[in-house]
Amino acid sequence: MADIDPVSLASQLINCASVTPARGEVFDVLEQALTPLGFTVHRWVMGEAPDGPTENMVAIRGEGSPHFGFAGHLDVVPAGEGWVGDPYHAAIADGLLVGRGANDMKSAIAAFVAAVASIGQARGTISLLITGDEEGYATYGTPRIIDWLNERGIRPDMILIGEPTSVDRLGDTIKIGRRGSANMWIDVPGVQGHVAYPHRATNPIGPLARVIAALDSVHLDDGTDAFPPSNLEFTGIDTPTHASNVIPGSATAQLNIRFNNLQRGEDLVRMVEEVAAREAPGATVRARISGEAFLTPPGELFDVVVSAIEEETGAKPELSTSGGTSDGRFLIQLCPVVDFGLPNATMHKVGECAAVEDIRALARIYARALRKVVG
Repeated sequence: MADIDPVSLASQLINCASVTPARGEVFDVLEQALTPLGFTVHRWVMGEAPDGPTENMVAIRGEGSPHFGFAGHLDVVPAGEGWVGDPYHAAIADGLLVGRGANDMKSAIAAFVAAVASIGQARGTISLLITGDEEGYATYGTPRIIDWLNERGIRPDMILIGEPTSVDRLGDTIKIGRRGSANMWIDVPGVQGHVAYPHRATNPIGPLARVIAALDSVHLDDGTDAFPPSNLEFTGIDTPTHASNVIPGSATAQLNIRFNNLQRGEDLVRMVEEVAAREAPGATVRARISGEAFLTPPGELFDVVVSAIEEETGAKPELSTSGGTSDGRFLIQLCPVVDFGLPNATMHKVGECAAVEDIRALARIYARALRKVVG
């Protein structure tokens, strides 16, 4: 079986401008790499704007247990301004692969494909679960992949997610869980009027301020051994009118709660609703729960990834639940999941990049993990 250079494959993927939600060419490139390795590739497009259309891919090789799954996403965030070169044309400079998606997370996908190629034939099953909708709301992304697997009775024994989790050097951190995330909007009604005639208006800003003050003083929890304390942060305050002589007819506050596994999203929404009703009668709360907190307990996947990293780098990784969420919040429904990938200093930034040697070392780590399970 021919070797695959993960840097070359990552470059081909970067050269496809796959801003979320993604479909088409970037999936063609990945399928062309997987088919010669013996994978059966299933692809489908679903959904409509603004969250779609989105393409998903499930690639499967082999059958039966053990079943080692790898999950990732081919969509990227918009490039933004200020790039020295074309963000959708991969370039190598000073030992770095530069381009949108080099860090998050086209290089990790390429590294896993290279890892599969390097181990040759294997027992059991290897699968890749790849979505084009991770950077957005994932409406038509990984949850729909899970539906596809469930409909066919396919269930991996473990899933490695290639998100960039390392901090200062490759292999220093893996994510064994993630916090949940809930976005909420508190709408307080009023009656618009001229500031010179306040008796003819009802100002919603005072009641909204009381809601904000009350929620800002809420102590959610003290955290756990695995998670930091849950945290509520206000992220925006707005009114429909911005003239200095107009009392607005409504006011809205936006907040986000990052929460640990002591909390549940729906309970937090209910708490915010109760505070809003008490401090600002008539207020309504809109909510979008991006995902619940999850934690992977010690087990085979945990041991396999840690030992593969130690063998390649000589150092034991930190086990962390910090940072943002990942599609692990969905995949945990299927089996144990762990996130591990490149150093993440440049993810989503202008000039996003990954060290060439890190990409190749990541492929070797993934190969070590694969051999321990299906080799």
